Amino acid sequence: MTVNQSERLAERFQTHRTSLRAVAYRMLGSLSEADETVQEAWLRLTRSDPSGVANLGGWLTTVVARVCLDMLRSRKSRREEPLGIHVPDPIVSREDRIDPEQEALLADSVGLALLVVLETLGPAERLAFVLHDMFGVPFDEIAPTVGRSPSAARQLASRARRRVQRAAKVPDADLTCQREVVDAFLAAARGGDLEALLAVLDPDVVVRADRGGVPPGVSRELRGARAVAEQALTFSRLVRFARPVLVNGAAGIVSWLPEGQPFSVMGFTIRRGKIVEIDILADPARLRQLDLTVLDDLRR
Repeated sequence: MTVNQSERLAERFQTHRTSLRAVAYRMLGSLSEADETVQEAWLRLTRSDPSGVANLGGWLTTVVARVCLDMLRSRKSRREEPLGIHVPDPIVSREDRIDPEQEALLADSVGLALLVVLETLGPAERLAFVLHDMFGVPFDEIAPTVGRSPSAARQLASRARRRVQRAAKVPDADLTCQREVVDAFLAAARGGDLEALLAVLDPDVVVRADRGGVPPGVSRELRGARAVAEQALTFSRLVRFARPVLVNGAAGIVSWLPEGQPFSVMGFTIRRGKIVEIDILADPARLRQLDLTVLDDLRR
C-alpha cells in the first residue's frame, strides 16, 4: 500500500470513528475499552485488503462487534463470584457546553441507568439488541457475528428488549425539570432535611453504588425512600463539595473530597418529578481514569 493509499484509508476510517466508538461504548459500558476496540478495528483494517470491502462502515462495525463480543465473554468467564453492582463509565459534561464527540456518544439518550440494565444481558443478547435496536443493523448481518441464524439473532434481541423494557425506567425528558429535582435533593441533603429529601424521592427509589474493591458482603444497592434519604444525610458533609453536571446527558452531580480528589459521580433518573433511580460511581481507581478537567473551575 502506498503512502497516498494509507492516508486515504486513514481518512475513510476517521469518518467512521465516532460511530464505531458509540457502538463499542454501548456494548462495553467502558470508555477506555471502547477506545481500545476502535484502535483494534483500525489495526485489522490496515492488515486487510480494503479494496475488496464494498461497505467499509458495515465491515468496521462487524469487526468492532466481534471484538466487543470476545471482551464481554472474557469478562463473564473471569467472574467466578458475583461482583455486585457495576456502574458503567459515566460521560460527564458541563451543563453549559457538551463536547461534540460526547454528544455523538450520547445520541439516542443512552442514560447511565440503561447501561446498567445492559450489563445484566448475556453477551450475545447485548450485541443483538445494541446493533439492531440502537443502530438498525439487520439481523442477517448480526447472525454471523453471534454464530446464529437470523431468526435466532432476532430472538436474542427480542429477549433482551423485553428485559430492558421491564427494568429500564423512561425518564422525564425536560432537562430543566430534572435539574430542579436534583437541586432540591442537593439542598435537602445539605440542610439535613429528611422530610424534604423524602418529598423528592419516589417511594420505590433504587440507589446502585459501585465503590470498587469493597469487602465481600457489603451491600451496593439500596431501596426505598426512607433508607435512601437517611443514607444521603450521612454524606451531607460531602454534599458541600458537590456540583451540578450532566451525566450521560441527564441532570447529575459530581462530588469532590475537601482535598480536591473526585469522590463520586451520581446519575439521576427522574420520572413524574420524582427521583426513581440513582447510579453512583465511587470507585477511586475508575474515577481517576475519567477526564473531569472540563469541570476544574466548578470545584471552587
